Amino acid sequence: MSDQYTFQTNLLHNKHKVDPATGAVSVPIQHASTFHQMDIDTFGKYDYARSGNPTREALEEVIAELEEGCRGFAFSSGMAAISTAFLLLSKDDHVVISEDVYGGTFRMVSQVLTRFGISHTFVDMTDLAAIKQAIQPNTKLFYVETPSNPLLKVTDIKAVSELAKSNGALTFVDNTFLTPAIQKPLTLGADIVLHSATKFLSGHSDVVAGLAVVKDPELAQRLYFLQNSFGAVLGVQDAWLVLRGLKTLHVRLEHSVKAAEKLANFFKEHHLINNVYYPGLTDHPQYDIQRKQASSAGAVLSFDFKNEDVFRTFVENVKIPVFAVSLGAVESILSYPAKMSHAAMPEEERAQRGITNSLLRLSVGLENPDDLIKDFSNALDKAVQLNLNFDRG
Repeated sequence: MSDQYTFQTNLLHNKHKVDPATGAVSVPIQHASTFHQMDIDTFGKYDYARSGNPTREALEEVIAELEEGCRGFAFSSGMAAISTAFLLLSKDDHVVISEDVYGGTFRMVSQVLTRFGISHTFVDMTDLAAIKQAIQPNTKLFYVETPSNPLLKVTDIKAVSELAKSNGALTFVDNTFLTPAIQKPLTLGADIVLHSATKFLSGHSDVVAGLAVVKDPELAQRLYFLQNSFGAVLGVQDAWLVLRGLKTLHVRLEHSVKAAEKLANFFKEHHLINNVYYPGLTDHPQYDIQRKQASSAGAVLSFDFKNEDVFRTFVENVKIPVFAVSLGAVESILSYPAKMSHAAMPEEERAQRGITNSLLRLSVGLENPDDLIKDFSNALDKAVQLNLNFDRG
């Protein structure tokens, strides 16, 4: 990223602010699937769109600059990015991974990689002693999601990355919740940073995309080989949509983070809420680590209710948020991890991790937070009016 400008300005004023051929202030969408070669012995930069496309390349260069890595890669979904990165592993390798990881990642590790002889250990990544205990002679990867989904646990990226390096292993960090606007894992020692660009980076619930950024050129070339071989690349329309969404990333997050802080405190004080999970609260177990490695706590929080009756009444009566899968959009999204993001995780596994059947995850959008609080208050008041038994399990 240019030292001349702040991150906020670099979102707009990077090498792709103007098309050099026409002066257009929007990156051109190049639909071509193949490219004419002028010379039989020397091919041009582009030959086939799976291997390289100027529109996709613009996005890859922008995200690499924002994450302060050497090279970026755009994929057809967040899981395509994650799965392709996992292909850096080989048979008999072992992965140490965050225990309350996203359900799609859990499914990939526990049901796909195992078929190819790649083993794993889920561990509480907030506990360095537990991580050390999980290390095996064949451990080749530490996979970190911080803050984790959906319990917002915070992992010390620098400490885990140092531990990985001392064991000759790589560190991957899923940075979907915070984006480089708030947290930059590569500057803290991680080797690859991963994103579901469907979420905050694009920000408008209108695209499915994944991104990866690599710190080391040699590792980047290995990932490019896999991107080209596996072929789960991002289409040009979607690449353009992510580029457009990135331009407003700073202002969207600035509003949503402030609103999330206000909502976290509202839920914390309400007598029908059992727990609030948000690393911006001073009583969050990893509050200090979050402040050390990120500029804020992000715009996602989770909370659970006194019992399922209260939970169901709340969901039935809340009006403003979309009740849906996903997060990171201009509209607030209320999600039910047990049946949405973590449906791939067996119920006993969810219970062990504290993902209860009365847990909701809230991604805060661009609404006025006071309107959201009023809406949530009305939904909670409905539970009081129904005289629900608040002392049940």
